[in-house]
Amino acid sequence: MTPHPANGVPAKGIRVGESHHADATAAARQLAEKLAPAPDRLSVVFASSNFAPEQLEAGLADAFGQTPLIGCTTAGEIGPRGYQQASLAGASLSDDVIDFEIGLLDGLDRLDPHRMAAFARDLRNALQTRHSRLDGLSCFAFMLVDGLCGREESVARAFHDGLGGIPLSGGSAGDDLHFVDTRVIYKGRLVDNAAVLLVGVSHRRLDVFQTQHFTPTDERLIVTGASPAERRVTELNGCPAADEYARALGVGVAQLTPAVFAANPLLVRIGGADFVRSIQRANPDGSLDFFCAIDRGIVFKIAHGEDLLSNLDKALDSASKAVGETELILGCDCILRRLAATETGLADAVGRCFAKGRVIGFNTFGEQFRGLHLNQTFTGIAFGKGPGR
Repeated sequence: MTPHPANGVPAKGIRVGESHHADATAAARQLAEKLAPAPDRLSVVFASSNFAPEQLEAGLADAFGQTPLIGCTTAGEIGPRGYQQASLAGASLSDDVIDFEIGLLDGLDRLDPHRMAAFARDLRNALQTRHSRLDGLSCFAFMLVDGLCGREESVARAFHDGLGGIPLSGGSAGDDLHFVDTRVIYKGRLVDNAAVLLVGVSHRRLDVFQTQHFTPTDERLIVTGASPAERRVTELNGCPAADEYARALGVGVAQLTPAVFAANPLLVRIGGADFVRSIQRANPDGSLDFFCAIDRGIVFKIAHGEDLLSNLDKALDSASKAVGETELILGCDCILRRLAATETGLADAVGRCFAKGRVIGFNTFGEQFRGLHLNQTFTGIAFGKGPGR
């Protein structure tokens, strides 16, 4: 049964919470008690893949009832106290904070971009029946997508096109680093091969932003062999991909671990800006699997990492200034950023930075910003404490 505030008065504003209970039913109930779900209150939940999907579904359905609910499984959660693991984290926003529409688009492998764009456009149009003007100062969109569907680029681009200029942010669901089963959450259901989309009008000051801490070096790697459908690069500069990547780093192929990939991603130039393309794993046949779309002819540059913590702190501070004072940031942080922070001993400091910045979110298998699917970035939607502009 959905819990209600003790005084019987519906909760207003923004609420955040977490649960570290190992039992899915108890964790969902504990989180719901903190978020005060209600039919006019949006709840967003980020769930560890440690919870069995069937048990988590039942727990969420019981605890959140008829409340509008979206979310996804994660590669790690970001709660009120920063980085956390094997947990639930979430936020809820009442109708005095946002007005919104949500929807589930499933069967992604069977849909073309026109159908995806129409889905986003329908949500936008439904919202527009209540708000004659939808602009980038007050409107936002937040997407969550199956991180193993292999269609994030198509979905992000189609949603961007269908939204007609509403700024889009989001992330790809994870399952720690198992790469087996990633789900989105929609009204208590855990669904694979699907995406959820939130389109909203904020009554608070709003900022949709993205940051990364990498710059290009002069080392070039050209994709000369690839299997795009599998996001697999077989050759770089005419050589086995893993061998050539390892050579460029000055390490042996056996040393290519997730931590090395996190510290040494590749950059591709798009529209005059550099975007990260991260490696998921090295395969026994010498190929490299990526977290994003690749193809023959792409020119990569080895990236040089700047100070992740300083970059994040500046980004969160800038968002806070943009909205006056931050009350909540819905954040999507690439799992490779968390691995890099852990490897360099910065994880606790990054977690404290998130807590200070009032970030609630998760570690992703990729991020979406406007019409792009990205890697090794942090994307956020900041809501201020003051009224909108």
